[in-house]
Amino acid sequence: MKSNEKIPRKLKKTAIDWREMHSRLKTVDNAIQHILKPGLEETKRILKARSEALAQESTNAKIAEYLEVVEFLLAKETYAIESRYVREVSPLENLTPLPCTPAFVLGIVNVRGEIFSVIDIKKFFDLPEKGITDLNKLIVLNSENMRFGILADAIVGVRHIQVAEIQSSLPTLTGIREKYLKGVTAGRTIILDTEKLIACEKIIVQEQVDG
Repeated sequence: MKSNEKIPRKLKKTAIDWREMHSRLKTVDNAIQHILKPGLEETKRILKARSEALAQESTNAKIAEYLEVVEFLLAKETYAIESRYVREVSPLENLTPLPCTPAFVLGIVNVRGEIFSVIDIKKFFDLPEKGITDLNKLIVLNSENMRFGILADAIVGVRHIQVAEIQSSLPTLTGIREKYLKGVTAGRTIILDTEKLIACEKIIVQEQVDG
């Protein structure tokens, strides 16, 4: 080929401006990141959802580790009932004895138009009579199908007991009481298995007062 001949247009090479190409790629990348990056409100929503999830997990963990109970005294012993089964606590008033009933059924009471059977759990557990007892506090237990009252000398209060602290049983807690026992704390608080107690067929179901 002669030196003065022109090179065809299609064979000419075009120089690439790498700096411009890099700039364009960076611009495109920034645009993509802007699209994918959540806005401020979305970020707040995500953080709030995560916070609520963590709080729920913490609450569930606390529920699993602790048991909320109502403590009461009975003949110098401390008992506890899970608070979720306790409808109310009130003074014992106008107890009406019932003939031809087991000894542990002391009678019935009318609480705001509802009749409840009243149980002396000390007699229900066949415990020996010892200590001075007033039995002047009524603890109304409630479930879907059963409602009745048990008597106490005094209400200690509501507190949380660590589940790990509860022992399954003690050698001194035998007989029928052991059957309805959930556990005993290191401080000798006797925690009753309220679910079993409420489901017991020996307990008389209350009747509704008409009018």
